[in-house]
Amino acid sequence: MSLDIILSILKENWPSYLQGAYITLLIAVFSTIIGALIGLLIGVVHTIPLRKKSLKAVILKIINFILTVYVEIFRGTPMIVQAMVVFYGLYAYGIEMDRFVAAVVVVGLNTGAYMAEYVRGGIVSIDKGQYEAAAAIGMGHFQTMVHVILPQVFRNILPATGNQLIMNIKDSAVLSVISVTELFFTTKSIAGANFRFAESFIITCIIYLIMTFIASRILRIIEKKMDGQDAYQVQTKKEEPIL
Repeated sequence: MSLDIILSILKENWPSYLQGAYITLLIAVFSTIIGALIGLLIGVVHTIPLRKKSLKAVILKIINFILTVYVEIFRGTPMIVQAMVVFYGLYAYGIEMDRFVAAVVVVGLNTGAYMAEYVRGGIVSIDKGQYEAAAAIGMGHFQTMVHVILPQVFRNILPATGNQLIMNIKDSAVLSVISVTELFFTTKSIAGANFRFAESFIITCIIYLIMTFIASRILRIIEKKMDGQDAYQVQTKKEEPIL
């Protein structure tokens, strides 16, 4: 194994590496967005107040039970198994799904299960006095969520969302089991052609590192922007001297 061999492999196959990295990023970004939306929806539904002995309470309990089962299944099983079940399971029933779409669906559902817990924790961390204040001025549950609670939750869960994005970039490698042409699958094809597995995957390792590093830096910048300035100066009208 030498640097010359690594550079030679990169020179010959850089379009394939670039295409694989592009597919990996697309899957990670789209699935993280989908997962965040699912997590927000589940988090809001889980916090709807239940009134005793009402039809609404019964319906909400059933919905909460279904959502809880979904979260437990996707958090308690490996993503590689989920990909096999979703893609080949649907195919067995005559539903042929595009591999890229299947990848986004699987990773998105998996991400949503984790994001649901992040959102729930973010909502619970908000002081109850804010709910009471919103109710005092006539806001309903969803109005309170949209205008008061969720803007704060977005900031609270941003680091966790960023971590999930980085995890999705790395974990997308398991999608090679359904032949999605992401970076890992592409590298296996390159290594199988040149029989230089170590050198081929060293390049892949560097590409993954570059993608996750850039993603983490961008998220840090967004966090700082949301935090605003470190210090605020209140400007007051200069008082006129008393003569």
